[in-house]
Amino acid sequence: MRLTSVLLPLLLSCSLGVHAQSTGSSEPVSKRSALDAPLFYEILLGEINARVQEPGAAFSLLLDAAQKTKEPALFRRAVQVALQARSGDSALQAARAWSQAIPDSREANHFVVQILLGLNRVADTQEVLKREISLAPAKERRDLIWSLPQAFERMSDRPLAASTVQKALNPWLSDPGLGATAWAVVGRLWQAANDNTKALDAAIKGMAMDPRSEHPALLALSLMQPQTPQAESLVKKHLPSARPEFRMAYIKVLLKNRREDDAQRQLQTIRTDTPDYPDAWLIDGALAMQAGQSALAEKQFQRYLELVDAQPALQQAAETKRGRSQAFLSLSQLAQQRKDLQAAEAWLQRIDNPEDVLRAQVRRAALIAKQGRVDEAISLIQSLPENSDADAGLKRSAEVQLLRDEKLFTRARDRLQQLTQQFPDDLELLYELAMAHERLGNLAEMEQLLRTLIAARPDDANAYNALGYSLADHNMRLPEAIALIKKALELSPNNAFITDSLAWAEFRSGNFTEAVRLLRSAYKERPDAEIAAHLGEVLWQAGQQQEAIQVFRDGLKINPDNDTLSETIQRLRVPL
Repeated sequence: MRLTSVLLPLLLSCSLGVHAQSTGSSEPVSKRSALDAPLFYEILLGEINARVQEPGAAFSLLLDAAQKTKEPALFRRAVQVALQARSGDSALQAARAWSQAIPDSREANHFVVQILLGLNRVADTQEVLKREISLAPAKERRDLIWSLPQAFERMSDRPLAASTVQKALNPWLSDPGLGATAWAVVGRLWQAANDNTKALDAAIKGMAMDPRSEHPALLALSLMQPQTPQAESLVKKHLPSARPEFRMAYIKVLLKNRREDDAQRQLQTIRTDTPDYPDAWLIDGALAMQAGQSALAEKQFQRYLELVDAQPALQQAAETKRGRSQAFLSLSQLAQQRKDLQAAEAWLQRIDNPEDVLRAQVRRAALIAKQGRVDEAISLIQSLPENSDADAGLKRSAEVQLLRDEKLFTRARDRLQQLTQQFPDDLELLYELAMAHERLGNLAEMEQLLRTLIAARPDDANAYNALGYSLADHNMRLPEAIALIKKALELSPNNAFITDSLAWAEFRSGNFTEAVRLLRSAYKERPDAEIAAHLGEVLWQAGQQQEAIQVFRDGLKINPDNDTLSETIQRLRVPL
């Protein structure tokens, strides 16, 4: 039996004190080794027991040797043996013995913290957390404190974790240099415990300690909701000294809350203060595109790409790779809107981020199909490599979507029937087959498939919504349609598209006032060309034609190629 691979490094580590001290070691080294023949034999027996699957004996022998020599390597080995044997209590015993024998050992204390957390003994971590911070060099303490929530994220008792860490951090909560970060960490843990009141209070105290510190400002940003204006006031206190990255995070929260004008003002500040910061131009381009300002959007996206290309250090960052892909995709979409399909395809060809290549090629296939080369487009999709089941699913979905976009509904149905036989467990294909039957007017087949899907996935809001909307759109069984759509809304509350379906069913039932109310809500939540088509038609039929015309115009800015919107405008003979 060969023990050299474990025993020799261990023995060498234990005898270092005889020769020299390593200047780079964080552990104090013995001035005189206690490794005599009996100890050598004890360590050897410990390793032999470890090799022959006798972890209890191995642990006892190694821990005894460690306590006699006070050698970090032996304590570490005793902890490892206990952990390998899945004996958390023994591992904790060894780590605590190590910390007691060498009180200044950061490694020993860190093992104690980690093992206590692994045993879910959160309350016992208070004192060792204090020691963990105290033992760290002053220049490392802020980062160490800021990282604490990650260590507690898997704890089941979140309030206990928050209160324990708050007590452990008490010596630093009033520290001029570390107080802001310490309070921010306390707030993050109370936020994880779903106590936003205590989290906001911590953010206020942290900001009071140092308004320039980003940590309490980040906490406040994460707490920003329409009902918590205090959080945003804290964010604004930090803005004068904020990095562009923080201001960009603020912009994303503003956009999430649909405060585009406020977001634009923050973007303008970034462009004025740091004109070479690329992300501001990317977001500004997306906003211009959403507003239908195609020429401005194209200019902003190209400026973003110029700035990124001029800063090679940025190009390897994952976020930059995603940003470049988004810029190329958007520029392709803008080119497609102006019917320049060749330029649209050229932009897609420039996408080289591995995570985005498949989607880019799928988009390229759609462009090829729009040029009348449907079979070539299908061949391109089918030839794309697959690195996962998700990739395979995306390819199947893209092929069907392409046929549907080209209004080849019979061919789409036939292909879906093949695919559902090949992949009977893929319920998304069943849904798509139901929608293909609906397009072909085969309502009985559609309903049968959707009811099969509802039985298989009773919590699937899409199936309820699709069946309810289809019944309403065909003026069939309207009370049942409304009931189905309301069930979908129960399963997916505040879903703008389901709210749109309910409004359409109310409209078909003659309830114009309720239909308008629901559609306004849906359109505000999700400005979409399809919802605009429905809102415009209901307003038109209700005699509010000027507002309807404006809604139709806005919908065309969002998506001028939407079939439902175009058909509605033509059918109603709306003068635009």
